[in-house]
Amino acid sequence: MGFKVYNLCLFFLFCQQALVAVSKHHNVTLLRGKKEVSWCNLFIGSWVIDPSYPLYDSASCPFIDAEFDCQKFGRPDKQYLKYSWKPDSCALPRFDGVDFLNRWRGKKIMFVGDSLSLNMWESLSCMIHASVPNANTSYFRRESISTVMFQDYGVTIQLYRTPYLVDIVHENVGRVLNLDSIEAGNAWIGSDMLIFNSWHWWTHTGNSQGWDFIRDGPNLLKDTDRLGAFYKGLTTWARWVDLNVDPTKTKVFFQGISPTHYQGQEWNQPRKSCSGELEPLSGSSYPAGLPPAATIVNKVLKNMKNPVYLLDITLLSQLRKDAHPSVYSGDHAGNDCSHWCLPGLPDTWNQLLNAALTM
Repeated sequence: MGFKVYNLCLFFLFCQQALVAVSKHHNVTLLRGKKEVSWCNLFIGSWVIDPSYPLYDSASCPFIDAEFDCQKFGRPDKQYLKYSWKPDSCALPRFDGVDFLNRWRGKKIMFVGDSLSLNMWESLSCMIHASVPNANTSYFRRESISTVMFQDYGVTIQLYRTPYLVDIVHENVGRVLNLDSIEAGNAWIGSDMLIFNSWHWWTHTGNSQGWDFIRDGPNLLKDTDRLGAFYKGLTTWARWVDLNVDPTKTKVFFQGISPTHYQGQEWNQPRKSCSGELEPLSGSSYPAGLPPAATIVNKVLKNMKNPVYLLDITLLSQLRKDAHPSVYSGDHAGNDCSHWCLPGLPDTWNQLLNAALTM
C-alpha cells in the first residue's frame, strides 16, 4: 500500500513539473477560475466563420469614431465582420454585457495609451451597449480623458490618451519625451482595472513625430534608437506600476503590440497592403514572425514585481490583414493599415480580456 502511494505521489509530482515546463516554453496562460485552474492558451488558435457575428451594429452604437466605422464609410464587403477567434485548447466565452456590468458594478475601468487603446475602449463600450441598449449612459470626450458611464450599474469606462506612457514635457527647446517621467500617472491611480498600451507612436518620424527631443537621464538627444527608447520608457512605466498600484485592489493588463499591414512582403505578397484584403491568413503562424517590440514587452513584464496580465494579441491580430479601415475611414485621407474597423478585431481583444477575468 505504501509503495503504491509513493508511486502515485511521484506521478503527480512529474505531472506538475511537466505542466510548469510546458507553460514556460509555450506561453501557456494559467487562468484561475472559481473552482479549478484551467490550462488554456487563449492566444494560440485560428479564425473561423461565425454566422452570429458581429456582436453589435455600428449604426446603433453612439461611441464609434468615423475613422473606425468602415461600413458607414462604404466598405463593400462584410465577411470580415463574421470571423471569431477559436483557441486551440479551450472555448472562448461569448461576451455577455449584462454579466460584465454586474461583475464590475460600481467600478472604474481605464484604458491608458494611444489610438489603439481608443479602438479597444470604443469596442468594449459598444459591446456592452448592445446588451443594454436602453440603459442610461453618459458620454464625455476630452483631449486627455474620455468617459462612458453606464449609470444604472455605476460602471465607468475611461480612456486616458498618452501615446508613450512616459511624459511629453514642454521645455525651451520644444517638446521633450522624458523616458524617466510619468507625472501623468496620478490620473490612473484609483482605477479598479487598468489596460495599458504603447508602441504605435514610438516609430513615427517627421511631422507625425510627437516630440522634438528625447531626454534620457541627463542626456538631451535629437534622436536615438527607437526600440531602445521604448524599452527604457516601458521600464519606467513598469517601475511606476510596481510602486503605485496595489494588485489586491487593481487588475492590470498590457494590451500587447497591435501589428500593421502596410508591407505585404510580411505575408509573402510583396505587392499588397491591407487595402482590398478580404480574409485572414489561414493557420496559426505569421511569415514575418513577431515584431521586436513584442519581445521588449515580454522582457519588461517578466521583470516586474506586480503581476501584469499580457493580452497577447499580436499573432492573432497579425493574421487579420483584412480587418483594417484601409480607405474606409471617413475624412481621414490615405490607407489606414494601423487601426481596426468596428465592429471587428478589437471586439476579440475585449472577449479575451473578459475571458482572462472570468475563466
